[in-house]
Order: sequence, then C-alpha cells, then structure tokens
Amino acid sequence: MDTSERNPDPGSGDRVATVPNAISLVRILLIPVFVRLIVDHDTTTAGLVVFALVVATDWVDGTIARRTGQVSEVGKILDPVADRLAIAAGIIALAIRGVFPVWAAVLILARDVVVLVVGLTVLLRRHVRIDVRWIGKVATFSLMVAVPAISWGALDLPLAAAATAVGWVSFTVGIVEYYVAAFVYAGDARTALASA
Repeated sequence: MDTSERNPDPGSGDRVATVPNAISLVRILLIPVFVRLIVDHDTTTAGLVVFALVVATDWVDGTIARRTGQVSEVGKILDPVADRLAIAAGIIALAIRGVFPVWAAVLILARDVVVLVVGLTVLLRRHVRIDVRWIGKVATFSLMVAVPAISWGALDLPLAAAATAVGWVSFTVGIVEYYVAAFVYAGDARTALASA
C-alpha cells in the first residue's frame, strides 16, 4: 500500500487550501456553466458534455486526497456536496430541456432530498458522521452513467440507440441500488446516533 495513504499529513485534517478541495470547488463553479448550456437548445450538446465531465471526475478529488495525504474535514463535506449539487443541477436542467424524463429525475432527486434533510437536521447537529458505503458509490456511478447516456440518446446524437440502451440498463440497476443504499445508510445512522 502507498505510504501516503497510510500516513497522511498529521495536520491535513484541518487544512482548507488543498488540491482536492480546489478540484471540488472548480466542479461546483462549473455547475452554472453546464446548466446554462443545457437549457439553451443551441448549446445543449456542449452542456451535456461538460456535465458528463463534471460527474465523471467525481473520483478525482477523493483519490488525490488519499494518495497525497490531503484528506481534510472540509474535503469530506465538499466532495459529496459537489457530487450531489452537480447531479441535481444536471438532472433538473436536462428535464427542463426535455431530454431526461421528469419521473426518472424525481426518483433520483426525492431520495437525495430525504438523505440531505436527515443529514442536516440529525447527523450534523449531533456531530455524527457515517461512512460512504460501497453500494452507495456503485449506485451513484451507475446513475452518473445513466443520466448523460439517456439524454444523449434523446438528443439523437451519434450512437443514440446504444447510448439509450446503456443508459436505461444503468438507470434500472442504479436506482435500485440507490434506494437500497438509502436503507443501509438509515441503519448506519441509527447505530451511529445510538453510539453517540
């Protein structure tokens, strides 16, 4: 194992100005850019590409943080916030543009809203934190593939049929995992609160 993963900088937990945090911040700053591009019929494809790049780089900031020992408390919050904001903004913009089904958008966003409300009102107030589960990561990845792929197909871009097929398979798998992960996190939250 890389020693930088096992022996992070002792003071890194309190640091704010780190490379991973800067990457997360850039991803957040790109949100209004791809939203503006998506809702404009003339630039929807460009917006979809930017959105796909932003969600595809989900793993970059976390990986750099672990490998360079720059894991910070700010980063632990900023990284998932960047993910959730980017996904939510992209889904809403694509639904408004008419290239992603509203019902599918609601299924994803409803779960995120519930998790966010519980996280803010219960866990943060009591200073309790739960770790991200593998199933949650896989579910998020599946939906990050599904949303751009389905939208790509709806725009009738090159390989539209293949993109649509891949998108709906990924969505079906991802949305099931997404809600299973929510129940797992609910159990983790109850355990963490009981321990606290």
